[in-house]
Amino acid sequence: MTKMCRCITTLCLLCGVLFLAGTARAQTRPPIVEQLAKTYGLDSYGQLDAVRYTFNLELPSLKVSLSRTWTWEPKTGQVTYETKDKDGKPVKVTYNRNQLNSAPDNVKNEIEPGFVNDNYWFIFPFHVYWDTSAVVTVKEKQKLPLAKGTATLVSVKYPAEVGGYTPGDTWDLYVGSDGRVAQFIYHRGGPKKPSNAGSDKWTDAQ
Repeated sequence: MTKMCRCITTLCLLCGVLFLAGTARAQTRPPIVEQLAKTYGLDSYGQLDAVRYTFNLELPSLKVSLSRTWTWEPKTGQVTYETKDKDGKPVKVTYNRNQLNSAPDNVKNEIEPGFVNDNYWFIFPFHVYWDTSAVVTVKEKQKLPLAKGTATLVSVKYPAEVGGYTPGDTWDLYVGSDGRVAQFIYHRGGPKKPSNAGSDKWTDAQ
């Protein structure tokens, strides 16, 4: 398995590929969906004025190395993106997600998709709760993928017909007795072989 390193100001996670859920459709949601989001601070989300976090990805075998820092203001939709270009020079772009239609092409086609990707990894338990188009199934007492023991398996799948950036993605969250994600596996496009696996480093929203 390719070794990855992701350092984020408020959390650390393995590499991921984004998915933006499309049109929502009504379905019965297992109670654990809301419980999981609340465990990570959903009730405090409305008090959040701004948050800054960094997405770092290192894939030596593929010669991939990137770092993206985001300052996000959920209430206003303003986002500031910071990185370095191929020559090591700093790049900084500020835009508003509520005004994407008038944004430059590089914002719409490159920066905003990157924001969505990193934001999913940043607060995925919240997205599980928000994305009513996702199909959520729950299985009790499932073996942990990376350690001994069992946990409740919460599988979150985005149906291919919904569309988005990567339709068919599946996230397998192994939730411990404390209500937190102990480990997870991400399947890109829903393959049988796990794409990425790791231990949870999400922190509560304060």
